[in-house]
Amino acid sequence: MLSRFVRLGPSTAKVLRSSTLSSCSKRVALGVANRRHVSTKLMQGVNMRALNPSSRITGIRLPYQARWESTSVMVPQMAESLTEGSLKEFTKKEGEYIEQDELLATIETDKIDVEVNAPVSGTITKLNFKPDDTVTVGEELAQIEPGEASASSEAPKKEEEPKKEEVQPKKEEKAPKKEAPKKEEPKKQEQPKKQETPKQQETATPSFTKFSRNEERVKMNRMRLRIAERLKESQNTAASLTTFNEVDMSAVLEMRKLYKDEIIKKTGTKFGFMGLFSKACTLAAKDIPAVNAAIEGDQIVYRDYTDISVAVSTPKGLVTPVVRNAESLSVLEVEQEIVRLSSKARDGKLTLEDMAGGTFTISNGGVFGSLYGTPIINMPQTAVLGLHSVKERPVTVNGQIVSRPMMFLALTYDHRLLDGREAVTFLKTVKELIEDPRKMLLF
Repeated sequence: MLSRFVRLGPSTAKVLRSSTLSSCSKRVALGVANRRHVSTKLMQGVNMRALNPSSRITGIRLPYQARWESTSVMVPQMAESLTEGSLKEFTKKEGEYIEQDELLATIETDKIDVEVNAPVSGTITKLNFKPDDTVTVGEELAQIEPGEASASSEAPKKEEEPKKEEVQPKKEEKAPKKEAPKKEEPKKQEQPKKQETPKQQETATPSFTKFSRNEERVKMNRMRLRIAERLKESQNTAASLTTFNEVDMSAVLEMRKLYKDEIIKKTGTKFGFMGLFSKACTLAAKDIPAVNAAIEGDQIVYRDYTDISVAVSTPKGLVTPVVRNAESLSVLEVEQEIVRLSSKARDGKLTLEDMAGGTFTISNGGVFGSLYGTPIINMPQTAVLGLHSVKERPVTVNGQIVSRPMMFLALTYDHRLLDGREAVTFLKTVKELIEDPRKMLLF
């Protein structure tokens, strides 16, 4: 090859050299381009892997993207009529670990408390609100970084405690050193007199200021605000009028005494008054259907069912869970449902479905010792029955004065829909059914 190459002329040799160099440069360029193409494909694969974790690229180690991703915890849907609430509290702090489905926050609404649970297990990286802040449905409440609990998050807490204990003795050791110079200045004992002068100036007011006159301002919770709005709306809308009657509870107390132990053994439910009064109201409403009706615009809505709202007092305010179709339930079934709803109300576990609707309300103020009272109508209902405490009073029976357990009943009704004759007839029917409960089996 060399001999042939040498025999060529100088111009031909230059041409061959240039062609050889150009072919080599093309190969190098192709190699570089291929490497760039491969690297580009690899990077595209990495990006696709981040977007789609199910995809895999053989022979390439991809970064663990979930480690830096956070899961957003949103304010959940509450109800059609509820779009916002007040953040009551967070159960965890930033940096703490939380299990999946563990309670993270409680949101207080106009009607119920909504619990927000963690969607995943992980570490809380961010809390976007503070207690008493207003939160809206769909807002980001917090962020959680998925993962397992790290031992390092709990270790510092345990290590900090002994450090605090070690620092305290040092402070106690320094304390006596500071007390020493105080003892060396007996002449400064007159200083307390100077300190008393401002106190005397503060109390240099009329004698009643010697007692505490502090004031505390507490923001009304949403439930209390809603109750206030509804009660005032009721007074402004309904033409409220109250009629009274009294009922002899002798027959009911005797019935309760005979059967309460047997009922507790069979059903585990304590036999009270609410089941009997609820059943009596459903029977009386059949004779006076307007009691169970409601005004909607220019129309009157009559119902063939009775959903009784039972007023239950809770630490946050009065709630009225509903016993559905009370007219179709027995006395014990109504009693069991009232006990179940009352327990949920006191535990703060009521749902919107438990309180939606209601056609008639019974409020038992007698459990608190009330003797008289005029309940307020639970709009858009037409009437509310108020029960009061049972007291032994002298009454006339068959011309003789005897002592009987008596209870005052109060029926507040909307005079726009219910006339006085109908209201009095309804309350009188309830009185007669309670004084002789056997009549309830005849209707």
